[in-house]
Amino acid sequence: MSVYENAEIGALQGGSANLGQYLGKAVLIVNVASKCGLTPQYAGLERLHEKYAARGFTVLGVPCNQFMGQEPGTSDEIAEFCSATYGVTFPMTEKVDVNGDDRHPLYANLVGQADAEGHTGDIRWNFEKFVISADGDVVARFGPQTEPDAPEVLAAIEANLPK
Repeated sequence: MSVYENAEIGALQGGSANLGQYLGKAVLIVNVASKCGLTPQYAGLERLHEKYAARGFTVLGVPCNQFMGQEPGTSDEIAEFCSATYGVTFPMTEKVDVNGDDRHPLYANLVGQADAEGHTGDIRWNFEKFVISADGDVVARFGPQTEPDAPEVLAAIEANLPK
């Protein structure tokens, strides 16, 4: 089953994010926040997006305010911050919950994937990363502290780029 099935989500600035458009692409889904110690990872995420976009890859940022209120802004404020501070051009969704009773269905489809340490289940913090294959399968999970350009992240992306 594709991670995108039954997981409609809005775009950051309105309308549908149309997850179906990502079938056929490799995607790195990341829960993001603007006021976190890990926020500088936006720069690395943008570099990844630019490096691999022509090869059928995108980053998908998913704002979340569940970790110490580190994403308090409105959609417009989040978009402005990301663009002005980090030059973000990759797509972003509406702000959602990634844990708990109101966990968004997209994240319900993601959290069963184990990371290298065997962790499954709840998202631990901002900037947890999931690699999605062109078929829509979750193929890798990386903890928040793992930098976007870490060798293991690059290897997972490169192994899942469309042929």
